[in-house]
Amino acid sequence: MKRPRMLGRPLALAIAAIRVALGVVAYAAPDAVARPWVGAASEPHQVAVLGRALGGRDLALGLGALGTRRDQAALWRWVRLGVLSDSGDALATLISFRRLPTKGRWLVLASSAGAAMAGAAAMFARHGDVDPR
Repeated sequence: MKRPRMLGRPLALAIAAIRVALGVVAYAAPDAVARPWVGAASEPHQVAVLGRALGGRDLALGLGALGTRRDQAALWRWVRLGVLSDSGDALATLISFRRLPTKGRWLVLASSAGAAMAGAAAMFARHGDVDPR
């Protein structure tokens, strides 16, 4: 009997790795992460705090998911938290959409909604995963 193609876990782990990379970038260059969302008129120290805070969140979510090893239930808890977090970012962007920088609002909305959809897709794909234990 052939095993179903396993897609959910690899996708979830790829998203987690991207979160870790984004978190590292946010700590090193917080402007790159936060400016598109809050704009150039914001105070530099405020932008840095926001960028690093977002980076810390993504580091935690990514490292949490990557640290699950073979614990499928723990992985999917981390993925659900990531989907919730990204959905919250998209909602926050929509709530303030007209007051955000024109180019940045579309970038942030696309990236946050896209990340939420990618996480949801990983969760949907997991139903074809086979537990190797």
